[in-house]
Amino acid sequence: MAFEKIVVVTRKTRLEGLVERFNSRGQARFVVEHSGGDFAAYEREDDAYRRSVDTLRSSLQLGLRLQFVERSLVPTLLFSGTDLVVAAGQDGLVANTAKYVGRQPIVGVNPDPDRFDGILLPFQPAQARDAVGRVLDGRARMREVTLAEAVLNDGQRLLAFNDLFLGARTHVSARYRIQVGETSEPQSSSGILVSTGAGSTGWLSSVFNMAAGVARLGGGRPERGLRLEWEDPRLVFVVREPFASRHSKAGIVAGILEPGRELLVESQMASGGVVFSDGVEADALEFNAGAVARVRAAVQKARLVMP
Repeated sequence: MAFEKIVVVTRKTRLEGLVERFNSRGQARFVVEHSGGDFAAYEREDDAYRRSVDTLRSSLQLGLRLQFVERSLVPTLLFSGTDLVVAAGQDGLVANTAKYVGRQPIVGVNPDPDRFDGILLPFQPAQARDAVGRVLDGRARMREVTLAEAVLNDGQRLLAFNDLFLGARTHVSARYRIQVGETSEPQSSSGILVSTGAGSTGWLSSVFNMAAGVARLGGGRPERGLRLEWEDPRLVFVVREPFASRHSKAGIVAGILEPGRELLVESQMASGGVVFSDGVEADALEFNAGAVARVRAAVQKARLVMP
């Protein structure tokens, strides 16, 4: 594959967010220190991130066009088949970038190993040039990560790297009809979580932790969590806090969607229903009465460059 451009995806630091919120660095300092916080910690984090971005800016001069894009602009950017993507930030930056870049390879860079675990960020800034070079030479090792997708009956589509959530925007019960195979029922719950293999150690694991704690409280045997590999073509769904009543059931509470199978969810909410992915509500799809979502593993895969 011939690449023509390197797109570096960055994110705003916490300090930048504070300055935007309070209009000046001085005012941000006053607010943080007045509440007992350590403003110097924000400055150190910001300095470390800026040094990492500067390293990428100088080291990725490889004869290709170099474009820096802030994370909030990624959903509106049209990536081409000749783009090579570098994501410099926390793990969530890779997850949220992967939904929009198609099959383009992603080099995850950890700008601050002292602060970020970097499960999806195997490279440090000084290693990015070599990683990109191996992609350009066709020598890079890739992992193809399964994505989930929700497709609404009006044609709207949302991809997820880690997980999809279908439910209510606020902390109220979501009402819908759920169907798996030939089995369906009306439900009232805190929403449905659908996880990929990459997401099985994230939000999904917290659901299993809760279930294990409840089982211990009731004297039962807690079940271990379910962990899938990133490439696993299956998805796992869990209904959060299903409520059984005369008008709602709790017979379908969890399951595995094998390849080719899908979860069908029909909204029965007058307003406030949403479908969002990877914890980002900014690009949520409205999911109100009349909307039907088909949830399944996507044909598209995320391609992560590995050491």
